[in-house]
Amino acid sequence: MPSFVTRRALIQKSLMGFGALSVASSLVGCNDDDDQDSDHAPKVEFLHGVASGDPLQDRMILWTRISPEDASLRVNVTWEVASDAAFSQIIATGKVETSIAVDFTVKVDATGLDAGQAYFYRFKCGSAISATGQSKTLATQTDQVSFAVCSCSNYPAGYFHVYAEMAKQDVDVVIHLGDYIYEYGADGYATEDAVALGRTLAADNNVEIVKLDDYRKRYALYRTDADLQALHLRHPFIVVWDDHELANDTWREGAENHQDNEGDFFERKLAALQAYFEWMPIRPISEDDHLNIYRQFNFGELVQLNMLDTRILARDEQLDYADYITASGVDFATFQANLTAQNRTLMGYAQRAWLQQQLAMSTATWNVLGQQVLMAKMLIPAELLMSLSAVTSGNVTADTLAAMNAQITELVTIKMRIAQGDTSVTAQEKARISTVAPYNLDAWDGYYYEREVLYGTLMQLGKKVVVLAGDTHNAWSSYLYSQATDTQSSSYVGVELATSSVSSPGMEKYLNISQAQLQQFEMAFTTLIDELAYTNLNQRGYLTVTFDQVQMQANWIFVDTIKDKEYSVDSSRAHQLTLDVDLNVKTDSAQVA
Repeated sequence: MPSFVTRRALIQKSLMGFGALSVASSLVGCNDDDDQDSDHAPKVEFLHGVASGDPLQDRMILWTRISPEDASLRVNVTWEVASDAAFSQIIATGKVETSIAVDFTVKVDATGLDAGQAYFYRFKCGSAISATGQSKTLATQTDQVSFAVCSCSNYPAGYFHVYAEMAKQDVDVVIHLGDYIYEYGADGYATEDAVALGRTLAADNNVEIVKLDDYRKRYALYRTDADLQALHLRHPFIVVWDDHELANDTWREGAENHQDNEGDFFERKLAALQAYFEWMPIRPISEDDHLNIYRQFNFGELVQLNMLDTRILARDEQLDYADYITASGVDFATFQANLTAQNRTLMGYAQRAWLQQQLAMSTATWNVLGQQVLMAKMLIPAELLMSLSAVTSGNVTADTLAAMNAQITELVTIKMRIAQGDTSVTAQEKARISTVAPYNLDAWDGYYYEREVLYGTLMQLGKKVVVLAGDTHNAWSSYLYSQATDTQSSSYVGVELATSSVSSPGMEKYLNISQAQLQQFEMAFTTLIDELAYTNLNQRGYLTVTFDQVQMQANWIFVDTIKDKEYSVDSSRAHQLTLDVDLNVKTDSAQVA
């Protein structure tokens, strides 16, 4: 088995070409407009829409894919950027080559643009013309910045109504925090309604994807979705990958959903990342490094957005509670030692140093971290964690649910009595509340030391941050605190805003309980988890975040269904959080009409 260093070097060498942009060419393929009816013009279609991404002050990535009748050709595609939808004033244009080597995708870095300007763009090949997309460059100075944030879009699980709603928003960029596709086959996760919904996987792509062609076909399927196309058409994207772009619970050298009979993980990783760079409107960081995708976007002096990779680049393998169960019980001492080990990393040392430097140099009013997994300390009473583990693993009956509900009622009551200063609370009752454990070891909770290092940096620099997260399929907001070395005091370092999913199911799938019971769970979670302020555990939706010089406003928006073609926005469960520039709460409203 090659060493990690050797493997990483091999990955870098292998990725050198596939992250590259389309190259300018003078091949005779799709002809110019005056020759487009020529017999020599290849017949192509634009079946997968257009997209833009990674906007800077003077440039943006433009993307499309052609579907040629003859897949053996190398084809020229013309791209155009204009200041008007009629393309009467073309600002930039060029011609690039594509072929089967890059799955006939086209990715252009359109440069020489003006800052803070809206543009229209399109692609042409012979007589075929793509849809017209809209995008905009970043401003050098601005008084307001707005994001729409989403994650976890599972095609067989339901309709992409969330994307349709996001396309209606007037925002600067869409931030997609990963799980843009899912790797499972037709009988995999959240596929039980696919046939009824008419969202089955293609016959030649209905098993778990492991090879390059598999990943390409899965992206192609997703990009035929009309709602996803509409969102890409309307707004530029800033993206990062999470695990399902490769395999569930991916870490640096493996994944929970990669088995030995699926081939070499290294080869699968190369295939997944190649398809990602081909199909997503993301700019390669540099010519010699296509594995690192952490990068920065500056929205004037108002917002510095640092996009992080907490998944594929350098993550150590996740801890698993099952590994600490012994004949005499749980080995808490070993678990605690491993959990807090200083060499345990989620970001990797190079990315951590880069982030610390960016934060130190930042003069922005707001510092935002866009990343995949929950950063907040989601610590719940250990006895409740055991009950939840049993329920979510499928061992659920009416009796177990009733017992867990009774347990939750007891714990919440004790916690509220403590908060109210009830002196009759016994030592045993206090222990039930204070004996806590991380809810999700795949999140930052499983990488304790590195989180505290980051929090220490924020405290030292005097920076408070807004953290964006996805991954869990549920909506959350939390206040982040650094734990002092005496373990008795803590310091406020930021706020976390976590979006629900586009279509992947939330906790309602695992608990299989009524809406009323789920809302009791939500109340229990916000009571028992100290940092947690808000959650929605059962609805699909997205998040908008707007910044100006004095405040930040976050809005959680939900749709009432993803299982019917007709839907509406569920305003009854909308939630709004408004903070001042020091991240102090101004309003925290459970319902926003």
